[in-house]
Amino acid sequence: MPLPNGLAVLRERDFRRFFIGYVTSLLGSSMASVAVAFAILDTGGGGTELGCVLAARTLPLVLVLLAGGVVTYRLGSRRVMPAADTVRCLTQGALALVLLGSRPGLWALVSLVALWGAAEALFNPALNALVPHLTRGAALSDANALLGMAASATSIAGPMLAGVLTAVSGPSCVLALDAAGYAVSVVVLLLLPRAAPLPARAASFTADLKGGWTAFRSRTWLWVTTAHIGLMNLFVWGPFLVLGPVVSQRRLGGASSWGLVMAVDGAGAVAGGIAMLVRRPRRPLFAAIAASLGWSLPSAALATGLPLAGVCAAAFLAGIGSAVCGTLYAATVQRHVPREVLARVSAYSSFGAFVLGPVGLAAAGPVALLVGTSGVLGFGVLWQTSAVIAVIALPAIRAVPPPHPLHGGPAEPPWRGCGGEPN
Repeated sequence: MPLPNGLAVLRERDFRRFFIGYVTSLLGSSMASVAVAFAILDTGGGGTELGCVLAARTLPLVLVLLAGGVVTYRLGSRRVMPAADTVRCLTQGALALVLLGSRPGLWALVSLVALWGAAEALFNPALNALVPHLTRGAALSDANALLGMAASATSIAGPMLAGVLTAVSGPSCVLALDAAGYAVSVVVLLLLPRAAPLPARAASFTADLKGGWTAFRSRTWLWVTTAHIGLMNLFVWGPFLVLGPVVSQRRLGGASSWGLVMAVDGAGAVAGGIAMLVRRPRRPLFAAIAASLGWSLPSAALATGLPLAGVCAAAFLAGIGSAVCGTLYAATVQRHVPREVLARVSAYSSFGAFVLGPVGLAAAGPVALLVGTSGVLGFGVLWQTSAVIAVIALPAIRAVPPPHPLHGGPAEPPWRGCGGEPN
């Protein structure tokens, strides 16, 4: 039976192998975040401790991202990605062992989560550079859409499974499964054919960084939207990730309820991804920034004291906005940035998007003690609403032309591009 047009790319053996390994690791990762959060809360920690651990993952991710872009440019995705997933497999296995104790040491968790984040910083630019080499032409759009749909689907199943498994078997079981998922990904990546020998790199590491920076800062629409996402992570999403589990534990039902909220967010992302397969707006960047307003809705639901059903409804709408924003924004970057600098530009975009995230994660708990949880979340809602209005009003955003219809674009988070550098 022939596959539907959107799935026909799975006939390509290399992409199919990669897709299987990637989905397996995504499922484990989406489970791990819930398990770590409630391992901290269930052993006496609060928002401050949770924020420190979440920041410990994000901070090294930010610090290593720029180097990750250049390392991928020089060594290629097929060398970088298995190494990164090997590190992630080992750190998750170690976390599973640490959490077997009744009260894990905070610094042990911080150290292991930091290694996890550093490996992720190497993996992401390499992923963005790999996909165009696994499939080309018109199939590239379908390949990236499938990867985005897979990320959304695992974000549904992962938190739900994690909530149940954490309640029944404890967080160590969840993290052991995550380690196994990364192991599968390593095997699959090693089965991909080797790339052609890389050309000699005459430029220095610093020169490669400067080349990426020049390409990034020369595009006003790119650095403005990167700053928009970065401030969103500081004021909206970081506090939501810290204070959401705290509110859930206090009045919504604990780990299983928070897993449901995250799963519904993923369901919204699937719906948004399907919508993007059917219809693309004429002004994709404008639509992407407008859709980013959705990220503020779950914070609004928590700040106003809505019950679990209301928070889930807000999370569903946020998921739709996330998918629409991610698909259109990443496609715009892929189509308007030259392929030879795309991985490095993607690294700078990721850096700008994540750099303030650790501050938002670490500060959310202490600030909430001073002004209240609703105050922190409510400020984020007001910020995001004002920022979206300001950004879409800029001429630089409105002036970006629509992409060529034959080019593909990844349905990835808005700080991920799809590079064309050596793989």
